[in-house]
Amino acid sequence: MKNITLDRVVRFIIGLAAISVALLILYNYSNLVVFLVLAMILSYVLDPFANRLEAAGLNRTFGITLILATVILILVFISTSVIPIVAGQMAELTAQLSLENIREIVIRIENQLTNRFEFIPDGFLEENVTLAFNELFNINQISAVVSDALSIFTSIFSAVLVVPFAAFFFLKDGSKIRRDLLQMVPNKYFETTLTVIDKIEQRLSLYFRSVLLQSFLVALSSWATLSIAGLENSMSVGIAVGLANTIPYFGPVLGYILSIIVSIIETGNFSLVAACILAILIVQLLDNLIFQPMLFSRSADMHPVAILFIILVGAETAGILGMLIAIPIATVIKITITQLSWSFNNYQVFRRDVSQSGSPPG
Repeated sequence: MKNITLDRVVRFIIGLAAISVALLILYNYSNLVVFLVLAMILSYVLDPFANRLEAAGLNRTFGITLILATVILILVFISTSVIPIVAGQMAELTAQLSLENIREIVIRIENQLTNRFEFIPDGFLEENVTLAFNELFNINQISAVVSDALSIFTSIFSAVLVVPFAAFFFLKDGSKIRRDLLQMVPNKYFETTLTVIDKIEQRLSLYFRSVLLQSFLVALSSWATLSIAGLENSMSVGIAVGLANTIPYFGPVLGYILSIIVSIIETGNFSLVAACILAILIVQLLDNLIFQPMLFSRSADMHPVAILFIILVGAETAGILGMLIAIPIATVIKITITQLSWSFNNYQVFRRDVSQSGSPPG
């Protein structure tokens, strides 16, 4: 009880109030928080380019403006050239998703399966697929789907406005923002805090750049191999496979499933299934033998079983979004715990009875 002083009580109350306000902001303005996180990720990806331009003698503000302008031009090119093609393919694919067309395809597939496997009852596949599509295209759900779509487009429009703007200031004033935040840290914890922040930023910067480039290479390879396999909607499927590949373990499985489903819808039979499976298999071999060794230097630094468990926890917590952010969050936690543990064992400010010192973990 002697350790409880008025100063400590006031500090505790102020800290509790600050945490409460931060949680309230996170709850009420979650979209803005997501935009800021996306801006930070974008700044991590672009920071090496800004540093190189600055080292070459270019003014940092002008260099950042040039980089973001290039990114925006690339996005404009994609939105005017690539997206219309993908949208056209998706519209064509959607036109084939009428209930009658689906029923005809299912009947043909069911006939092939029942001829090969006598234990499959007649009408089993047709009845279940028809029921599923009736639920999927339920008229009562159309308003909710339209509302969700409008909400998504509104969020995308807001993100296009907010994310580059915030990323500009993260790139321009990132060191100043970090310095101001570090001034709030007590001197005896300053070195540990600075080391933790530096290592987290380096690891996340490497991770996000690697994932972005890997996704692009997988999408490009999938587009090429699926085109050779004869899939008409190869571009849209390839892009989807590249995006899905950002999810470790589960992404490749989604790529196989998506290519198989689209090939069956396009042909109405299994004629393209083997070719599409082979195409995705080639992409996965390229990814595992070339792309990943080239891009990743054990950026997560975790055992594969741990990564699988972390992804499952992320999926259970926040669905697909949780699967995407599970590894970065786990990386931050692991680096923090590792560095704090080393500091506890080697810095006398943490343990006064320890006098030995060494070098911090990598």
